[in-house]
Amino acid sequence: MAEDKDTLYAMRHSLAHIMATAVQHLWPEVKLGVGPVVEDGFYYDIDLGDETLSNEDFGRIEEEMRAIIASAQPFEQFMMPINEALDWARKYSQPYKEELLHDLQREGTTLAKDLNTAMMGLPAGILGATSPVAITEVSFYRNGDFTDLCRGPHVEATNKVGAFKLTRVAGAYWRGKESNPQMQRVYGLAFATPKELRQHLDMLEEAKKRDHRKLGQELDLYITSDLVGSGLPLFTPRGTVLREELTTFSNSLRENYDFQKVWTPHMTKKDLYEASGHWAKFGDELFLVKSQETSDELVLKPMNCPHHTRIYASQPRSYRDLPIRYLETTTDYRDEKTGELGGLNRVRALTQDDSHVFCRQDQIETEINNLLSCARDLYSTVGMDLRVRLSYRDESDAYLGDEKLWESAQAQLKAAVVANKLTFFEQEGEAAFYGPKIDFMATDAIGREHQLATVQLDFVQPDRFGLEYTAEDGSAQQPVMIHSALLGSIERFLSVYIEHTAGKFPVWCAPEQVRILSVNQEPETIQFVENLRTMGKELGLRIAMDNSNESVGKKIRAAEIWKVPYVIVAGEKEIGGGELVPRIRKDLVVHDESKSYTAHEFLQTVANEAKSRVGKTSM
Repeated sequence: MAEDKDTLYAMRHSLAHIMATAVQHLWPEVKLGVGPVVEDGFYYDIDLGDETLSNEDFGRIEEEMRAIIASAQPFEQFMMPINEALDWARKYSQPYKEELLHDLQREGTTLAKDLNTAMMGLPAGILGATSPVAITEVSFYRNGDFTDLCRGPHVEATNKVGAFKLTRVAGAYWRGKESNPQMQRVYGLAFATPKELRQHLDMLEEAKKRDHRKLGQELDLYITSDLVGSGLPLFTPRGTVLREELTTFSNSLRENYDFQKVWTPHMTKKDLYEASGHWAKFGDELFLVKSQETSDELVLKPMNCPHHTRIYASQPRSYRDLPIRYLETTTDYRDEKTGELGGLNRVRALTQDDSHVFCRQDQIETEINNLLSCARDLYSTVGMDLRVRLSYRDESDAYLGDEKLWESAQAQLKAAVVANKLTFFEQEGEAAFYGPKIDFMATDAIGREHQLATVQLDFVQPDRFGLEYTAEDGSAQQPVMIHSALLGSIERFLSVYIEHTAGKFPVWCAPEQVRILSVNQEPETIQFVENLRTMGKELGLRIAMDNSNESVGKKIRAAEIWKVPYVIVAGEKEIGGGELVPRIRKDLVVHDESKSYTAHEFLQTVANEAKSRVGKTSM
């Protein structure tokens, strides 16, 4: 499998070069940036001066790419002294390549390692040096008449690249800095076979239909407002029901393991984050708050763990008290870049179903097992398959704490995952700065994978905050801290869940569970509908009436657009006989839809389904 991934990586990186070759043939004055591999394909940053590409240009570029592919040009690597490389960049008027070369010459392998993936399209870890080493020569690749600064890897020749399609062009600041020139980033998809490409394109078409931004508006779940600000969504009554049902379920799973709710304020002195280490790592991502009364430097809280350490430290703790488990669903704030905000996927006000355990080392296994069980229960209920990414530290200096403690923590997390027979993979460089993580990767209905829930082991913050408990022998010992969120960011989870369900929410979390439609405006019909609604509300159902003067057909169509699970049409037959034949949303049907029920039978059955959080109706 690793070999297949490596081959696909080389194909995609080679296609980035082929696209740059084609663009240079069509626009000889183009200034080239970088062309790395990304998920499902590649891109290349280009500067065409005043000319702006559009999707209409893709046909010309693709035609030229196909000609280059058909010519089977070999990819040839060669080395060049860095001074000669600078002369090459100047000769061919490539200022962005010249800048990269100057920086490589000045900062050596430290910069080269930083530029690995983001800037030069290199696979992670290809440069192993951890301290600066002078670079005297650099790698180039040539195909046909095109030459590029690059370390590879590439396929053997241009005709070995599989299937591709250019998809979009977007603006991108050179090297991601807003003070730098804006370039045009041309994206392409790439797969080993035409069949895989077609399957991916079909998935993208389905994803458009399920786009949570589109469905969020159509189903009246959330809005945005320029007066409020970007990245600050506002949830409507319907969207708030969905949020709260999911949050209640997530919290109840941990409350079964004796987690206790706490509450912390939404802003704090920055001293708290200096002590935790977050200020040094993420200070530029925090919202600063200025007091008009004091000289305190305050910030809106970006996470909750430092606050929970203060509650733990507020009184002496004994080994008999542990584990202590805190649970808080609260909104945090991060100053995300405006260009990275989109729908609910990335926001500036994110609500986390956050929890922290303070425990002894001999309690770690049990606590992690409990949290793994919670995660499996939640994602099984919402209908998503899970696998686990064990996120470890790499060899960089981006992490706090003793390496031996890290090794111990990583080993314990892996042991827990293995013991629970979870499918997993390991990845270096994905750990939090204070400890390794179990990241749950959930697969949605159309095959996309999303990192959502997490369990993190932390030996660092208890040490930085001097947390203690009195051991059985009377000595002062340091507790271990376990961070966990099941939904993660609730906003991000909703972006995934809305698309996973296509807005067809199961009964237990549907904003509207039952809708009753009146056939006419006769008083006895209206009274019957109102009685049904009262009965449903007494059973805890979210039940609505449509007594409008529209035709029954239009009312049924409206209920279908709102994706209501159950619809009752109330007319003379229902009023006279007291029997109801519910219209059931197609994805919920598992039995004969024509079966009739008394009003109480029907409503009680729906209430039982909601309470048990089933995914299909038992009607």
